[in-house]
Amino acid sequence: MEVEINILQPSDGRDFQALLRIFEKVFEWQNVKPPQIGYLEKIMGNPNFKVFVARQESTVIGGLTVHILENYEVGLPSAYVYDLAVATEYQRKGVGKKLMAAVMEYGRQNGFREVFVQAEADDDQAVDFYRSTPVSGELQATHFFYILNPESKPN
Repeated sequence: MEVEINILQPSDGRDFQALLRIFEKVFEWQNVKPPQIGYLEKIMGNPNFKVFVARQESTVIGGLTVHILENYEVGLPSAYVYDLAVATEYQRKGVGKKLMAAVMEYGRQNGFREVFVQAEADDDQAVDFYRSTPVSGELQATHFFYILNPESKPN
C-alpha cells in the first residue's frame, strides 16, 4: 500500500478537518462540534503545533497532531504526540508506524531531544501499538486533568 506522509500547512484546513473526522470515528467522540476551518488554519500557523497526515492517493487516511514544547532542562525541544489515529479500514497496515517514524525523523532533523506520547493504560490497542514502535523506554504515570469548560470535553 502506497502511503505518503505530509505535514500540513496553515492553508490545509480542509485536510485537518478530514483528519478530525477520522479522530471522531476512531476515538468515538460524541457531541463534539469540530472547529471552523479558520480556527484550524490559525492553530496550524503556530510554529509549535504540527499536523502530520497519511494519504493514500489524495485521501487523508490517518494522522497525528504534535505539540512542540521548549525544554528548559537541556535546551532542546520535545515533541508531544497528542492524538494519532488511522481510519479503521487502514489500521494494522503500517500507517501508524509510518506516522510515528515521520515525527521521529522530523525531530532528529530539527534537533529535538525526544518525542513522547501518552496512552491510557486500559487502551490495550494503543499501548500495544506504541510498544510495537522503536520506543526508548516506557514510564508508568498517573495523568491528572482539570476540565475548565465542561461542554467542550469530548466523550
